[in-house]
Amino acid sequence: MHQKTPTQVAIRLAAALLAAGAFLSPAAHADSATWTQKIITPETALKAAQAARAECAKRGWQVAVAVTDPSGLPLVILRDRYAGWHTVAAAEGKARTAASWREATSNVALRVNKPGSAEAAIKNLPGVVMIGGGLPIEAAGQMVGAIGVSGAPGGDNDDICAKAGLEAIEGDLAF
Repeated sequence: MHQKTPTQVAIRLAAALLAAGAFLSPAAHADSATWTQKIITPETALKAAQAARAECAKRGWQVAVAVTDPSGLPLVILRDRYAGWHTVAAAEGKARTAASWREATSNVALRVNKPGSAEAAIKNLPGVVMIGGGLPIEAAGQMVGAIGVSGAPGGDNDDICAKAGLEAIEGDLAF
């Protein structure tokens, strides 16, 4: 058997490493073509919704609360017994709007409702609700869901209850 020189061993090792790199590079490319997202759990969504509803109930307001995933799809919807039927659709729309714009619906409404706003047309999109009460739910700089509250007297009061929902789950979302 012929013994290999150190140069031959180095060349074969380099060739093996290049081949392995070429084999693994499509996997690295595939990773960049996908992404991972954290999403609030239904249990955490329920906790947020219950806290928001409790805050409104404490103030005498009959409301509906919706918590969605980051895409705006509902995970939890709660409605007080005497909250009007429209509050369910409005709460869901506020959460979906907050999820879509990744910001509070009251902030979006301020921009959209300015005279001459370039964004004014979004008010007419189906399912968009432009009034306070919708907030994104964030954890570690990433949106993991959204909450919407409807039925309190005015969007500012809906915001109070939505914030109570966020505060209730703040410690659960630390990651």
